[in-house]
Formats: sequence, C-alpha cells, structure tokens
Amino acid sequence: MPDSPRHNLPAEPNRFVGRERDLDDLCGMFGDTRVVTLCGVGGIGKTRLALRVAARLVPSYSGGVWLVELARINRPELVVREIARVLGVPEEHTRPLLDTVAARLRDTRCLLLLDNCEHVVDRCAEVSAELVASCRWLSVLATSREPLRIASELVWRVPPLDLPDLDTPDAEAAQLFRDRATAAGTRLGPESLADVVRLCRALDGLPLALELAAARTSLLNPGQIADRIDDRFSLLTTGERTAPARQRTLLAAVEWSHDLLSVKEQVLLRRLSVFAGAFDLDLAEQVCAGRPIPEAEIVDLLGGLVDKSLVLCDESRRRYRLLETIKRFAAERLAEAGEREAVRDRHLDVLCELMQRHFTVELTEPRVPWARRLAALTASRTLLDDQRAALDWAIESGNVPLGLQLCFRSTGLLPVSGLTEIVGWVERLLALDLSEVPAHQLAQAKAYLAYGLEARDELARSLELAAESLPALGDDLFRTCVAHSLSVMVLLRMGRADEALHHAERCLAVATASGDHWNQAAGLAGLSAVALVRGRLREAQRHGEEALARAREHGHRWMLARVATQLGAVAEARGDLVTAMTHYEQAVPWLEELGSGVDLARCLARAGRVAALLHEFGTARERLAASLSLSRRTGQRQGMARCLVGLSVLAEAEGDLEAAVLAAAAAATLRESIRQHSTTARIEELLARARAKLGDGRTSSLWSRGRTMSPADAAHHVLAGERPAIPGPGRVPDRVSRRAGRAAGPMAAEPAPRSVLTAREREIAALLTRGLSNRAIAEELVISPATVARHIANIMEKLGYTSRAQIAVWAAEHPEASA
Repeated sequence: MPDSPRHNLPAEPNRFVGRERDLDDLCGMFGDTRVVTLCGVGGIGKTRLALRVAARLVPSYSGGVWLVELARINRPELVVREIARVLGVPEEHTRPLLDTVAARLRDTRCLLLLDNCEHVVDRCAEVSAELVASCRWLSVLATSREPLRIASELVWRVPPLDLPDLDTPDAEAAQLFRDRATAAGTRLGPESLADVVRLCRALDGLPLALELAAARTSLLNPGQIADRIDDRFSLLTTGERTAPARQRTLLAAVEWSHDLLSVKEQVLLRRLSVFAGAFDLDLAEQVCAGRPIPEAEIVDLLGGLVDKSLVLCDESRRRYRLLETIKRFAAERLAEAGEREAVRDRHLDVLCELMQRHFTVELTEPRVPWARRLAALTASRTLLDDQRAALDWAIESGNVPLGLQLCFRSTGLLPVSGLTEIVGWVERLLALDLSEVPAHQLAQAKAYLAYGLEARDELARSLELAAESLPALGDDLFRTCVAHSLSVMVLLRMGRADEALHHAERCLAVATASGDHWNQAAGLAGLSAVALVRGRLREAQRHGEEALARAREHGHRWMLARVATQLGAVAEARGDLVTAMTHYEQAVPWLEELGSGVDLARCLARAGRVAALLHEFGTARERLAASLSLSRRTGQRQGMARCLVGLSVLAEAEGDLEAAVLAAAAAATLRESIRQHSTTARIEELLARARAKLGDGRTSSLWSRGRTMSPADAAHHVLAGERPAIPGPGRVPDRVSRRAGRAAGPMAAEPAPRSVLTAREREIAALLTRGLSNRAIAEELVISPATVARHIANIMEKLGYTSRAQIAVWAAEHPEASA
C-alpha cells in the first residue's frame, strides 16, 4: 500500500527567483521557533516564499506539511473548519472541532502553513495559540499583512527584492523581471539594461508589480513601460487568470490591504502620501493630525499601519516610509477625499518652520557646540526630498513667499553645503506672480540666487544680482554679509581686486557690529584673499589667522576648512610648501565630514598640486584623481580646470613635459569657456621649457592637441602615464582625427600664449628686477606711487603671481617680454 502523502503543497507554477538568504534563515529558525509569521504588503511575495520554505521543510516533519489557504473564506468561524478539512479531521457533535483538530495533531510532528491570515487575523491568532499550546510537536508558518501577536510568534518582515543598478544589474528584482518576460515570449538584450534597472527601481522591487510589468513586454519594451509607470494601476492589469482576484491587478492587491484598515488608518495613510522621503513620528504628527485624527492618536495609528505592512520602518523604529506603489495609491485617495491642498499646505508650513530652527542652530545661534550644528545640518539634509516636494507644491500653488522662505532656510539646499540646485528653485519661484512678495524677500532671493550662480560659473550675472540685492536687504545683516562675501569671491575670480577689497571690508564691518562670528570669519578670509592677490603676504597671513580665530569661535567645520584652505594658499605664495600641505590636509577631513563636494574637490586639487611640487607623487595622483572625480560628478568646470592645472604640475614634476603641456592647454580651454583668465606666467614658463626641450613645432602641436581634448582625456594622459601620439607635418593620428572635428588634412597648430602685459606693465616689471620700491619706480617713470601699486596688482593678476619677488624673477628670465 503506498505511503500517504506528507504534504499538500502545490507544484511551483514557474521558477522561484532570489531570496536565497531568506530561505536559509527561515528554514533554520524552525529548530528553535514554533510560530513564524511572514508579514508584508500585498504583492511582496509572502505566499511564494512561505511555500518554498515549507517545501524545504517537508523532510523535517514526519506528520507532514499542510497548506491551509484562508483567502477563500470570509468569516472567522470558518478558520478551524478549513484547517480540519485540510487535515481530513471530521467534526464530532459532542466535541468542539478545535479540540478534535488538536487531538489529531497532539503527538504528530507537523507544520501548518496558514496562508493569508490578515482578514481573519484575530481568529487565526486564537487558533494558533491554542494549537501550539496543546500540541508540543506542532509548528505554524503563517503569512499575513500584520502579525498574529501571540506569545510564541517570531515576525519576519518580507522585504522587497534587491534592487539593481548599473553596477549590479543582476539583482533579484531584475532577475525576476527578465525571467517572467522570457516566459511571456520576450527576450531582453543588453540594450535594455538601463530601462530594466529604471523599471525595477520605480516598482520598489515588488514581485507582483514586476510580474505584471513583465507580462506587458509582449506589447511594450521595458523603456516604454517605465515611461508609463506613473499610471501603474491602469497599466499593470494583466495577471494570470488562475491567480486569486486580488493578485490579478496591482490595484486589486493594494485595495485588498487598504479595505482591511479602520477609517482612521485609511485617513492617516492617505495623508502620509505627501511625504516624499522617510519621515519621523514628530513630522507625521505635525502634518497629518486634524479631524478626524487627534495628534495624540497618530502614534498608535502609525504603529497599526506598520503592523499591517503598509508603512515600512527602519530598525530603530524612528524613520518611516511608504513604498512608491502604496504612496501612489494613497495620493489618489487623498485627492478623492478633497484633502490634497490642505495637507500639502500644512506640509509646506511645517517644513518652513522646521528648516528655520535648523538654520538658526547651524549658522546664527552663538556658542553652539559643533555636534549640535552638525545635527541640524544632517536633519536638514535628511529631509531634502520632502523639501523638494514642498517647493514643488509652493510653485504649483503659487505660494512664492513660503517657497522663498524655505529656500533661504534650507542649508541642505544652499551652496554652503556644496549644492547649487537652489538656483533652479529660486528662478522658478521668481518666474511666478510676485505682487504679494515683499521687497526685502525679493532682495534675499537675488542674494541667494547670486550665490548659486557663482558656483555655476555664471560670474557676471552673479555679481549683478548681488549688487541689486544689497540696497534692499536693510536690517537683514546676515544676508548683507553673505552678499558682500559673495561679491569678494566673484570679483577676485574676475581679476578685480580693488573692488573686492571694498566688499570684504563691508562684510567684516557689518558682521563685527552684529557680533556675527560666521561672517566675521568670512570677511577676514576675504581680506586675506585680496591681500594675497595683491602680493601683500604678511597682511594676507594676519587676516587669515584672525579669520581662523573667528571660525574657531563659531565652530562650523565648513568655515574652518575655508580659512585653512586660504592659509594654505598664503603659505604656497611664501614658498612654504610643507605648511601649505598641512593646511590643505587639515581641511580635507572637515569637508569630508560635511560631504561638501565642491569645496572638497577644490581643497584636494590644491593638496595634489603641492604634493607634486614636494615630489610626493603617489599622494598627488590620489588627491588629484579624487578631486577630478568630485568635480565631474558635481559638474564644476572650474574645479575640473583646477585639477588639470594640478595634473600639469604633476606631469612636469615627473619629467613628462608632453603630458604637462596637454593638461595645461586643456585647462586653458576650459577656463576660457567660463570666461576665467587663464594666461598665467606658469603656462608661459612651462611652454618655454617645452620649446627648449621638445622644439617649437612639437610644443605647438601638443598645445593645439590639448586645446581640443576633453578634460577627461587630458587627465587620463597624466594619471595613466600615457605618452601622446602627436602628428608630424602633414599627418594626423587616428585618435586625434576622431576627436578633432573629423576635419580633412593636418591640424593647424595654434600658437602658444605670450605675455599679456601692457608696455607700461613691462617697464615696471623690468624695474622690479632692480629691487626698486614703488616710490622709486614712480620717480623713474614720473607717475604716482599709487599708479605703480595698481600696475603691480594688474601684473600679479595677469601672471598669476602673489609677490613682487616672483614678478622680478619672471622679468629677469624673460627679458624680451619685459623690454
């Protein structure tokens, strides 16, 4: 007589994909744990995972593994009947059916799989608790959208499938999508990789959604599906006919969970849809409370939504989020309820108030420990997605004053944190109706817009807006200082040191009068930078040290790093490379702690250049490569140009003049594209050495080649140690012809730059070789000492020098240029 079957598990309809770690962990639990509940949102794959676990455990249970499908019943009293039916236990009129089932299982090593408990969860909990208590060899594996909440239960939250990216394209979600697409008759090639990654991420790795999307590949390619995924509930409607009704469409799966919620839970869920990212309890209470939900009830209602798998929480139980599919569903319910405008207005209000508090703690409140300032910045950055959502709503609803206020107070969006996206937000807000916006707020907007434009290398427009904002800022002393400090940076980049001096002095005066240590440090750092450009090294050092003292009093790492970098530049100008390197390296960990990409890139480039001059080639290469990567990632052309200059220095220090010329030429082209002066004495000296060693023709060819190279290619020549193939007369190498506009014939060599000094400036440079003072030069040329000082400042700006001694050395080495 054949053995009785030891399970009633169905055959798998298709290949099981992923979750190998989950399978191993779950199977291992049943040695010590008797009740395990797989919890998760509808469509997460609870049933499929449970069936796979149960199949693996069949050999471990001599009494069998028995699947009880509860989705088919709709009344709690039928739970025990369904268990009895599966086990083949007849009902006895003189005995409760549950007692009869317990008697059948009491001495049997058995596993019950209770699938889809959520709609009868209370009765499932009662039955499971009683059976486990009376049957010592019984184990229960349950699937539910919320836990059973019985004493012996272990709750396993089923996560979405691992998400792919371009570096790990074979993650579980992508495997499942490709497998099901193949089953639908569609073979996906490597050209669809990016679209598959995009689609899997848009669907949160939710298995049901991925399977429904894969079914659509018979009509649409992955890119077309991803493009339409905002309308996911209309698109993903082609499930298998044999699947339960709740799993045939994505909408049905989510509605099944939603309909099991209480009225207040449904209200909270739809209001939570306004959050763009993770949120905490405090934020949920401030935004979502209101009839019919008192604020005091939010904590319990939110906990209920977590238990029912509609809201996810992190391990600390402090941060919550909604899967995108749930959020889309809830947002539709919010609009249907007529609450969208009110809740999004409240979200914007709350974000503005919260960012104001963080801004005060991080930047303007005196004597705050750095840990608190950093916590405020971190909190602002944590809510970046929500700030963006709030700004989108401010634009959509035309609430320009609150939108601008949020921009002004968000240090996560401000350039002080290395971000320039504030430019886009402010521009969009200023394009709306401004009739209700006060004049001082428009001035603030122009000041911050100018700050972001400087970081985007739009110098002329940045300076124009800063100048427009200053008269209208009134008693807003902090932003007045910001506008002056910004003007210093822009004017120095434009070679206008005298004008920069005025703004640095005004910034310091206003900050000192208001006791603002942050802007005192900024003003002093600006004075140091101006003095450095004018060749007044002692003055630059003094201002830099005073700035460092003020920065330490404030404590913010960004200002400390800015001042340390300035002191490094002063040390460089003095020729003290070791001290310069110390200052730059001191600033690096501060900027890394802040995640300030633009500023970190600048500091790393300077450290790399100095390391090259110190012949610390490994350090130089590492720092410059890291700087280049950061600048490319943040789209900073000035930063890439700075790296190329450093790489040119490195190449020459290593004895590779050819790569040095290429990098310098690429840097010159890049700087010209952002209208930044690039004809420096270092380039002229480099080209003079190259002509002496390589000859005029080859040097000109290298310069011309470098002018046409991309920054990445020029950098690669130095970092990889490649030697460029430069054509001889009448010949163009393949690599050059591919990149140089595909022009026929040989590439014309562009002449390398010569001195850009005027005749009077050349005269003064020559007189400096004699060690003459400004007064002596003035007497020799019959001009005023002040005019001599202005000419010397212009010479320094044009040649990139910071002292009279450097000009004198250059003039002595280039008598033809200073004649």
